[in-house]
This record gives sequence, C-alpha cells and structure tokens, in this order.
Amino acid sequence: MSQKPKPSHGLTVCPDCAEPLESGDRFCGACGHDLAAVPAAGAEPDRPTVAIVAPAWPDAPPRDPGSLSTATQHPGDLPGTDSGGRDLPTMEVRTDGPVPPAAGTAGRTAAGGGDFELAAPDPRTAVRADPAPAAAAAPAPQAGASGPTAGHPAPAQAAAEPGSALCVACRAGRVDTDGYCENCGHAQPRERDHMERELTGVAAVSDRGLRHHRNEDAFAVSATTLPDGSPAVLAIVCDGVSSATRPDEASAAAAEAAGASLLAALPRGTHPQQAMHEAIVAAAEAVNSLAEEPGQDGAEHDPHRHRNAPACTIVGSVVADGLLVVGWVGDSRVYWVPDDRATPPARLTEDDSWAAQMVAAGLMNEAEAYADERAHAITGWLGADAYELDPHTAAFKPDRSGVVVVCTDGLWNYAEGAEDMARVVPADASDRPLHSAQVLVGHALDGGGHDNITVALVPFTAVPPGA
Repeated sequence: MSQKPKPSHGLTVCPDCAEPLESGDRFCGACGHDLAAVPAAGAEPDRPTVAIVAPAWPDAPPRDPGSLSTATQHPGDLPGTDSGGRDLPTMEVRTDGPVPPAAGTAGRTAAGGGDFELAAPDPRTAVRADPAPAAAAAPAPQAGASGPTAGHPAPAQAAAEPGSALCVACRAGRVDTDGYCENCGHAQPRERDHMERELTGVAAVSDRGLRHHRNEDAFAVSATTLPDGSPAVLAIVCDGVSSATRPDEASAAAAEAAGASLLAALPRGTHPQQAMHEAIVAAAEAVNSLAEEPGQDGAEHDPHRHRNAPACTIVGSVVADGLLVVGWVGDSRVYWVPDDRATPPARLTEDDSWAAQMVAAGLMNEAEAYADERAHAITGWLGADAYELDPHTAAFKPDRSGVVVVCTDGLWNYAEGAEDMARVVPADASDRPLHSAQVLVGHALDGGGHDNITVALVPFTAVPPGA
C-alpha cells in the first residue's frame, strides 16, 4: 500500500461510517468521507534520481544534448560475462532501414487488471488495444499454491453472475444485483479481489489480501514481436495510493495505458528502454485525466483541486532482444533471480520513498529506515498532484537465465532483500511462472496479507555464446 506523505488527522475511525483509518488517510476508503481537517503539508522538494547499485552491469552511456529523453543501451553495449567471468561475444544491432508493419493484436482489458492478450501475429494488421467486456474471474490456484484463506473466498466462486449465482457463504441464497446474498445478506467477493493471467513467457497474480476491503493494485501482461520477428514480453504492475481518491481506478488506468503504449511502440522498432519511458508518460497522462476538471462543483476556483487526485505507482519490465529493461515511478519493485541460485540475485529498482532517501543520504541503514512509520511515504507517483514526473528506466543484459519478479510492496514487504526474494521464488519459476506467482502471493498471505498483493513473473533466457 503506497502512500503519499500526509499530515495526521488524529482519527482512528471514519466519523461517517466507522471504517478503521490510518494516520495518513485523507479520504475514507469505504465511504469517501473527506478527512482533511488540517492544512495540507507543503510540497517536499524534488530530489535527483537514485542510481541503481548493480556493479555487474555498467551504466548507460552519456546522453548527447537533443537526443532521446532516456539514455538507451543496446545488446552490443552490454557485453556481459559467462559464469567464469569471461566476456561474451557482442551482437550487432541494426537500427536503420524500414520498419516492418506491426504485429496484430486482439486487445482485452480485464476488470481492473488492464491486461492484454495477443492474437497470432499478422504482418498485415496494426497493433490495437481495444477494450472488451470484463473477463471472467481467474481460476483457483493450482495444486501446490496457497489456496483460499479464512475470509478470503476462492476466486472461482467470485465469477458468479449477480442475480443468478449461489452465495459463497451460505451456498443457499441467490446473489442480487447489488452483490449481496438474498438469504443471509453476505457480501459477495468481487472479480478484482483475485486475478490471474498467464501468457507464453509471462504470468501475473493479484490478490486483495486479508486486511483491505478492495484490491487497489492492477497489472498488464502481454507479448508481441519486434520488427525482426523476435519476441518481446512485457509486464506492468501498478499500486493505487490509498491516501488518494479512487486509487483502484488510477492503477487500472495506468496499467492499461502503459500496456497499450508498449504494445504499440515495440513492434514499430522503438528501443525497449525508450518505449518503457513513453509508456510511463502515457500512464501518467491516463491517471491525470481522472482528476476533477475545472468547472466541476466550482473546482475552477479551488487552486488545490488536485491535492487529493487519483494516484498510483508503476513498475514495469520488458524482455526483448537479449535485454532486460525496467522502468518505474514509486516504490513497486523489480527483482532479478537467476535460475542458478548459487549466483547472487539483485534488486533492479530504487524506491521513490522516504526510507530510500534516508538510506541514500546515509542517515539510516535499511533496517532502521524501513522500521520507521514514515518508511512507505512515497516521493514519486503518477497523478495530477505529483511533483515533476521523473520516470526511471534502466537496461541490463544478464549473462545467465533467470526470472524477473515485478511486484508491489504487498509482496516485497515479506521478502524485502534480493536474497529474501530469491529464497521464496520457487526453483522452477522459469518453467512454471503462474504457479510460482501463486506461491509468492501465498507467501504474502501467510505472512499476514496486510496489503494488496500483485506479482508478475517474466522468465529470461540468456542467449548462449555463439548462438
């Protein structure tokens, strides 16, 4: 659960509906009651981007004035090494010449998930991301994954159609159009409470958790082809900022926009790192559009109309052409876990958060910073009230195969360090990404499930020398 830095309102429950509150909430998450009884805190100054500490991979080359807004790296720029420390052969990347037509897609946006499914590539068609009716609820976890817990019904039961389904509680009454059992009055789980998606080369699972009344996370996963016909796989994960209004809508809009942007850019030949930068910008614009426009309820006279605008974090990964590209704003993360667990894993992102700033400034160590109640106050997010948008992107070229873990803090709170994450990722994650994502969600639920949990797994296969 990401939160913007907010002043405390001194309330423990909502004065309108008695919903439990946290000190930084500005609106009640259940009824939307405005809790802003004290003046808003002044905006914190922006800060430079925190560099990723990944000594095994070099930094991007310097950017010339007037070039792309994000410095990019090609496979040939990152030689990589084998397990013995020897340089691998480099590949020549062709960047000139005509770009073939984009591969076709049949887009689908799941309810709140913003995921896309590609049809068979067809060079005669263009990339689209057409919205379609909400998808059916996700299937129940496979054997070996953590199953439903008390108070958290199985996702297969959540697919019941209102007015015709049996109640998941009493199994006798019918569910009315408002989502309540006509017999016992039990509220039925919503489709977005648990979502799962698996495509070739990527899988994702999102769960409401055990403490929240709704799921404010969203994801988009898809696969496409580059102009040379090689595959590209993408995963986007967004976490709604709970202290803002309509965080669930913000995360869904951001995931859908970022996924559509990547699906349009990659087949055109846009470098994956630049495509990721553009996708984050597109996601920010989509979230900004959810804020109240001038003219609504006299908002044109309120200079602070965006102070509680819908907001979310975003993190994404693209695996294409031997590169692993990541991009983010906020405190959702990407981890690299090699298949050979004898080699070290790595965290590839640096949080936009109070805790990360304290660690970067040398004022606290990680244990102290993340134990502080201000640890999860984020310093970067998508939303109309955000400070200047500063998308972070980085490109890596792992020299061995592994799996990319893209997740919200609902998971990494229970496996914070790279070594901790590597311990809980199943050994066969590259072969069974959906099952492994279910196991990771189960790990967070077993740890308490205090937040919404979303994780996407993208297997990465290193190209052997001479291939």
